[in-house]
Amino acid sequence: MILDGHIHISLAGDFDGDTKQLFLEKASQAGVGGGLVISLPPASSQFSETQLSNEQRLHDLLNWCQGDPALFPFYWIDPLEDDTQVQIDNALAANISGFKVICNCFYPSDPVALDVFRYIAAKNRPILFHSGILWDGQPSSKYNMPAAFEALIEIPKLRFALAHISWPWCDEHIAVYGKFLNAYGNRKDATAEMFIDISPGTPELYRREALLKVFRVGYDVCHNVIFGSDSFTRNYNIDWVKRWLDIDRKILDEFELNKEALNLIYVENLRRFVGISKHHISRTAPLQGQSGFTELPGDIR
Repeated sequence: MILDGHIHISLAGDFDGDTKQLFLEKASQAGVGGGLVISLPPASSQFSETQLSNEQRLHDLLNWCQGDPALFPFYWIDPLEDDTQVQIDNALAANISGFKVICNCFYPSDPVALDVFRYIAAKNRPILFHSGILWDGQPSSKYNMPAAFEALIEIPKLRFALAHISWPWCDEHIAVYGKFLNAYGNRKDATAEMFIDISPGTPELYRREALLKVFRVGYDVCHNVIFGSDSFTRNYNIDWVKRWLDIDRKILDEFELNKEALNLIYVENLRRFVGISKHHISRTAPLQGQSGFTELPGDIR
């Protein structure tokens, strides 16, 4: 079974039993047995096509995931909205798995946003951030460069993922991951943990180079990489998902990852990210500036 760590709800009010069953059937045909499902965006977002209430967005999300333990609902918030904490509390009361954030007009270090992220971390819920170029027709990508997320290093117990390997800033993404790994392993007060969401993002031309750098940099990455397709619940794109799975598998086969490592990437890391897996982790934290090993870490071969 494969879990897809990046699935969007497509349209407002498109849920019913038939559309959910069709989604599950198409996902199954692509080899996917569940995954992380993201709500429609808040009304304040430039990606919002409707003015749905926050209650309706949450209701729709829960409908999509209800009754299926392999579907993990993530509620999309704008941390700068006045009622964000109320939205978070309502989502937590509904047993939401985590939260989605796009920093489209503010930096992750914004003090108001940081307070929201601290609140979520204290509730033991993860955050999936967009990172990398943002195709929104606005001059907003500067807010989503991976180094901007260094501010999260001071938030205790935060689990967060940066999506799309932050393409085109994949090198910076990997360097920031190394920084968080170093702090996580060497600072008792720095417990924020970063995950690498490898959903495209990266065009096929750049894919091998990006994954080569992720897995060959020498950092302990295998417990923190999550596969995702960036597809949709409605008309889940079987060909798209199967194509990326095939592209990635051919690349990862070159690296001779063992079955345990592939299971982490395609299943267990997402389960641990959302907090339902107790998979034991033995970490190797890099020393300052340490990278550039020519061999893969021993626990993934």
